[in-house]
Amino acid sequence: MAFEPPRRLVRALGETAPVGDDWLEKLPETAREAVALCGVTVERVQVPGGRSSLVLLVRRADGTPAVLKLAPRRARPESERAALAHWGGLGAVQAVGGDVSLPEGVLLLERLHPDVSVRSLPESKALLEAAGTLRRLWVEPPAGHSFETVAERTGRQAEAMRAGAMRAGAAGEAGGAGGAGVAALVDAALAARSELLDSPPEERLLHGTFRQSKVLAGDRMPWLAVGPDPVVGESAFDLARLVRDRVEDLIAQPAGASTTRRRIKRLAESLEVDQDRLRGWTLFRAVESGVRAHRVGRERDAELLLEFAGWL
Repeated sequence: MAFEPPRRLVRALGETAPVGDDWLEKLPETAREAVALCGVTVERVQVPGGRSSLVLLVRRADGTPAVLKLAPRRARPESERAALAHWGGLGAVQAVGGDVSLPEGVLLLERLHPDVSVRSLPESKALLEAAGTLRRLWVEPPAGHSFETVAERTGRQAEAMRAGAMRAGAAGEAGGAGGAGVAALVDAALAARSELLDSPPEERLLHGTFRQSKVLAGDRMPWLAVGPDPVVGESAFDLARLVRDRVEDLIAQPAGASTTRRRIKRLAESLEVDQDRLRGWTLFRAVESGVRAHRVGRERDAELLLEFAGWL
């Protein structure tokens, strides 16, 4: 079987690939080797799939359905493996095939229902189910862990945001639009980050990239999270990404700003998270994503995210 990576994956990895990276070129051979090592039969490549990994729907030798996932080192697959092991299936997909020693970047996972996510539910129900799943993931990190911290991750992001704001400012001076506005949002987001990190609450192991589409229907439990990029920090950081879910729908609403404020209040209260801290991390993460989208040429996404950030 040909293991052709979905266009979504090719496009996304192309935006972030370092010079000389050949992971995509080697992917077909890597996939064939992983399939042989795991002794599985491939049904199909999951399409459109994710933005950081190739997902194969497979069956193990005993006929059990499973998922074979292959990701480049920069997607931190070994961190994902460690987080899934620590959660032990509580709220998240489980790793299977523990009797096989898998190479770096290859994960064999229980099969969920890949085409049924929480996002398919009505909005209010989707938020409720997603929040309930997220709560189960917030556990004490393992002793001596090597997970990235929120301070470390956002520190790297802050540097890229500053550079992006400088480029936007230069474009504005040259006649481009929105440079000053982007710079002001970046300043506000960086100030919020600095204040939030000054007095962080209790740290938890977080999903790191949680949103409705990362919660799939399962048989073992109704809903389970997939695709973590785990990080250790305060819960509000994790919840912040959920606040802006379906951002395109929020922007299209005449009352989008007030709906967002109500969503922040509702989510903060339901998960016992400080509302102001949730608002601050929501601002930072929206601006960071908007600046990054602009940097790689996804102008429509950048516009939506930065307009959303302006409401905060």
